Amino acid sequence: MKNISIIIPVINEAEALRANLPLLQSWRGRGHEVIVVDGGSQDDSLSACHGLVDHFLISAAGRARQMNAGAAVAKGDLLLFLHVDTVLPDMSAESLLHRMSGSRSYHWGRFDVRLSGSHLAFRVIESMMNLRSRFSGVATGDQAIFVRRTTFDNAGAYADLPLMEDVQLSKTLLTLAGRPLCLRLRVHSSSRRWEKHGIVRTVCLMWWLRLAFVMGVAPERLHAQYYGNKQTRNGRQIT
Repeated sequence: MKNISIIIPVINEAEALRANLPLLQSWRGRGHEVIVVDGGSQDDSLSACHGLVDHFLISAAGRARQMNAGAAVAKGDLLLFLHVDTVLPDMSAESLLHRMSGSRSYHWGRFDVRLSGSHLAFRVIESMMNLRSRFSGVATGDQAIFVRRTTFDNAGAYADLPLMEDVQLSKTLLTLAGRPLCLRLRVHSSSRRWEKHGIVRTVCLMWWLRLAFVMGVAPERLHAQYYGNKQTRNGRQIT
């Protein structure tokens, strides 16, 4: 593997793009690419990307659809799916590629996560997220999933789900390609949802959604519970 494609799905995230895209320019300077896929923004997301990305795409709304659209044009041997409010750790792209191709070759992986909030509860939440993922082999989008291009294609890409697309991909990859490389290096992910809706309420909601998904509840119903009554397009949040 020689190159990495960083794929970032967004909707109305101009502020986060302006803050975080400059942090990826050292990766671009080493020959790796950054792809932003917009699901129908009504803010200045396009202008926020000017000169800072290799591709800016428009796709149907929905994180899975947007990430698949980015993967379709990506040239990298390794695909790294990054939330716009998640910051990669201080490491080189070459170091990541080396870890993937070391003495034990991996097909996919994820980082540990640190949440941005200062409340002690966030230290507990992030520790439980990392431990659960390391034990189960299931990663979430907050942990910046990365996967070999050929493995991603063989897995059939992200399932077209409005929610839990990262969990479903993890389960597919576990069956197809084995356990992930679980890096202890931490991505820094925004805790804005917990802070906005309440820590306890959000944790309980996420536990319930994960359990309901395992029990076979339709992802469309879970999406409605997660996002509430916000306007959607084809079952996907657009505002």
